[in-house]
Amino acid sequence: MTGNRVVVYKGPGEVAVEAVDYPKLELPEDVVNGLGLKKKAPHAAILKLVTTNICGSDQHMVRGRTTAPVGQSLGHEITGEVVEVGEDVLFVKEGDICSVPFNIACGRCRMCNEGKTGVCLNVNPARAGAAYGYVDMGGWIGGQAEYVMVPFADFNLLKFPDRDQALEKILDLTMLSDIFPTGYHGAYTAGTTTGSTVYVAGAGPVGLAAAYSAQVLGASVVIVGDMNAERLAQAKSFGCETVDLSSGNELVDMIEQILGEPEVDAAVDAVGFEARGHGADAAEAPATVLNDIMSISRAGASLGIPGLYVTGDPGGIDENAKVGQIGVRLGLGWAKSHSFTTGQCPVKRYNRQLMNLILADKAHIAKAVNAARIGLDDAPAAYREFDKGAAKKYVIDPHNMVA
Repeated sequence: MTGNRVVVYKGPGEVAVEAVDYPKLELPEDVVNGLGLKKKAPHAAILKLVTTNICGSDQHMVRGRTTAPVGQSLGHEITGEVVEVGEDVLFVKEGDICSVPFNIACGRCRMCNEGKTGVCLNVNPARAGAAYGYVDMGGWIGGQAEYVMVPFADFNLLKFPDRDQALEKILDLTMLSDIFPTGYHGAYTAGTTTGSTVYVAGAGPVGLAAAYSAQVLGASVVIVGDMNAERLAQAKSFGCETVDLSSGNELVDMIEQILGEPEVDAAVDAVGFEARGHGADAAEAPATVLNDIMSISRAGASLGIPGLYVTGDPGGIDENAKVGQIGVRLGLGWAKSHSFTTGQCPVKRYNRQLMNLILADKAHIAKAVNAARIGLDDAPAAYREFDKGAAKKYVIDPHNMVA
């Protein structure tokens, strides 16, 4: 039996690659005990990782900004080759290369039947919704690894139709597990459509994916705001307008200078709870982005909020922030009849269509987010570079399968 290695959180600012047991076709103890499910998982598959990506959500844990315990395995962006299937798996075969939604979903509960796979009721006793390698998400082993177990495989796995084509386009296809659907979800739920003007807060990988998705959806102008010059340059590289939030200029004035009016049709928060105020030396102010996007969105607009907000933040700026209670100007959003979409992106709602765009050579998301291939042992260094603001999307290639 082969071994396995996985990236593990070792304390604030520190990760390591550690040896763990090879996965079994079994559910985690948290799920078994908390939900009363059988431990044996004949509905599951084991995947050999082709690619697995580092996500900004992982970085929140690694910074010590969640309640993740030391020893928490990491990684929820998974693309892999099926190497073993349970006896109840009917439609996925060994050798298939598949994308794995970061949401773990049973495919059988009320939420799954409604297409709300981000809040499945049968995969996490702590709350609705689960994910691989994430705090309070059911105890599922992370996918920044050599091998991983995927439950309810027939429902969760998106099989690529042609192996050779998949490997050729793997740097694009690897984004289907999370950031491409998540960015698309942000832009789509913000109401982006043909001719829309769109503001995306944050030029990290999810923000870049949201900006690219807004273009796919037909936006006439996409404006990306950030304080990181390198990341803003990456947004410009595929045709976005940008605003430098470290400049000290008012956001509304910068929007007006670009559009000729001080508001946009749609706005996306791709930053989340570690937001900072404006200006070069701005301190953390977790409600900044939410208040910004309400301020610069037209009346009746929709706001997409894929940026992560948590219920437990040991590093919060005050006691309210430590439990996810922040100073949002809800009265402003109410007065402007705004609608908000929050929470995990239901990846399965979008991943097949986005796969088709990639396979038809109509979407080049890897270039937009500046995908950078690394080995599994390079993960600790990549986390450090990502934390410093590198304008890259790190793609881990554990088995040297990426051309």
